[in-house]
Amino acid sequence: MQETAFDPAEAGVALAQLPQRAAVFALYGAEAREEPYIGRTPNLRGRLERLLRPSARHPRRLQLAGRVRRIAWRLTGSEFESLLMQFSLLIEVYGEKALERLHLRAPAFVRYLGSNAYPRITVTNRPSQREAGWSYGPFASRAAAERYADEMGKLFLLRRCTFDLDPDPGYPGCVYSEMKMCLAPCYRGCTDERYGEEARAVERFLATRGESRLVQLRAERDEASARLEFEAAATLHAQVVRVESVRALAPELVRPLGELRAVILQAAAEPDTVAVFLYERGRLRGPAAFSTLGMRIPNEQAGSTSLFAHPVAMEPIAEEAGKQGTRGLGNRGEGSGLEAEANGPSFSAASRHDAPARLARGVLNGRLEGVLRRLSEEGGAPAVMVRQGHLALLKRWYYRPEARRPGEIFFADAEGGWPWKAMIRGVGRVAAKSIAARAAAE
Repeated sequence: MQETAFDPAEAGVALAQLPQRAAVFALYGAEAREEPYIGRTPNLRGRLERLLRPSARHPRRLQLAGRVRRIAWRLTGSEFESLLMQFSLLIEVYGEKALERLHLRAPAFVRYLGSNAYPRITVTNRPSQREAGWSYGPFASRAAAERYADEMGKLFLLRRCTFDLDPDPGYPGCVYSEMKMCLAPCYRGCTDERYGEEARAVERFLATRGESRLVQLRAERDEASARLEFEAAATLHAQVVRVESVRALAPELVRPLGELRAVILQAAAEPDTVAVFLYERGRLRGPAAFSTLGMRIPNEQAGSTSLFAHPVAMEPIAEEAGKQGTRGLGNRGEGSGLEAEANGPSFSAASRHDAPARLARGVLNGRLEGVLRRLSEEGGAPAVMVRQGHLALLKRWYYRPEARRPGEIFFADAEGGWPWKAMIRGVGRVAAKSIAARAAAE
């Protein structure tokens, strides 16, 4: 972070050094034991003018000039980055209270209790890290998680009771067993093997967000239709529609907690860059700067032509030029693709052909791969508070209305691979919006 000393008698000197840009800041007092004032703002100088210059017209406004002796700040390119940086500062000072200060609540998960002798599902706000593969979320709210669990439970015959079972043929059962909505293991209404089959089907449904059930039902429907058993096919089709409606209750962010990996792209504070964040192993890592130097940026005003829909590196940028034009790119290690850019042929718009374009897109993929590799190597296992805060920040940003959710997010597939082509396009879209925003501000 950048810093400057602050003298209340000469407040204008320090304030004149501050940029009029979005930033996260901390105001420190003369004593080290004093807690700093930490905040975020879209206009650093304007905000601190109000905090550090007394105003007779506004006597009730918070005034900190008499207590502040040092100002630290860091420029940010997006609200997502500002919140993450602010949380990092708050947790160093306030510990667990950092969650309260940012009004962050633990997200809700649907948890599959697979370690129980008779598995069932429940909703929790504190998923176990030992069983992260059996916790599915995060959902937008606890109500959303409960609705998903309830609707999904209607597709299967697992028990709804919450106590540990000791099967007894004399047990009277419950309303769910009477309605044939439960296999009733409580009074041995089924064998343990049959209940295990149903439990595994539920686990597969959760792990695949309903795809396993849809594949099975669609295959059965098509077979019934091929045999001209149209009534059976219609019944199976109705089940397909029902499963699809349940599946729609789980957004793309809902995944097994242990497998949740995502790349978030945001506007960066520096020009010619896009900020890349990586959520992996319970932690948000970043931002890391992805250089857009030498990259053709899609022009949203030009429509969806093929020329602008596929960002490519039209002209390689030498390593030294990239360093001068971009701050914070870090180590350009093996496999980053930048060596290929520096030594490869130069492509201009007039000489753009299919083979060079494919090579250029490969260079961009390598550049992004290097950024993600560096992010993945950052830090170790996070503390519980950090894990809860980062997950809550990701959930808060993701579940905003799309019009109010700047940036883009991409998820790893079942094998852990990334959609490189889609992510490069996302970089182009984020960069294009950043350029338009800067032009409008000027």
